[in-house]
This record gives sequence, structure tokens and C-alpha cells, in this order.
Amino acid sequence: MEDVRSIISYRIDEYGSVKVKLAEVLNSRGITRNRLRTLTGVKYEVIDRYYQNHVERVDLDFIAKVCYVLNCKVEDLLEYSNPDG
Repeated sequence: MEDVRSIISYRIDEYGSVKVKLAEVLNSRGITRNRLRTLTGVKYEVIDRYYQNHVERVDLDFIAKVCYVLNCKVEDLLEYSNPDG
């Protein structure tokens, strides 16, 4: 298990980050945040936080709703960036 690393003593810049790509997906499809609100029933404020990538904890129910409505995959909405490159 050489690929396993502990994150207990690491800083965020050492283990990477996850980017929410909702804005990119919506813009590429010509869908507004308000339209997504209507299609999913999720509050505009919640959608706006994901749109602006201001999310600390991901709501899997929200991600599932968006994937269903937009007929996309989770990896279309979330992207992990490794700090090593």
C-alpha cells in the first residue's frame, strides 16, 4: 500500500483541491442558474454557491439532482486537482 498517504499533518496545498465546474457546464449549455432552480427545486442561493465555487461541503443530493436534470456525470461537475501537477 505504497500509494496511501496520511493527511493528518498536511496543509490544503499539499493534498490538492476539488473544483466545482457547475458554471462551466451551465454556460456551455446555455442554462441559467434560475432555470436550474426551476428544474431542480433547489434554492437559488444554493445553486449560486456551487456556481461560484464557494462550497466547502458537497451535498450529494444536490449533485444527484443536477446530474439527473442535466444528464451529466459527477466528473462533469467536480474536478480534483492534484498538488503535484
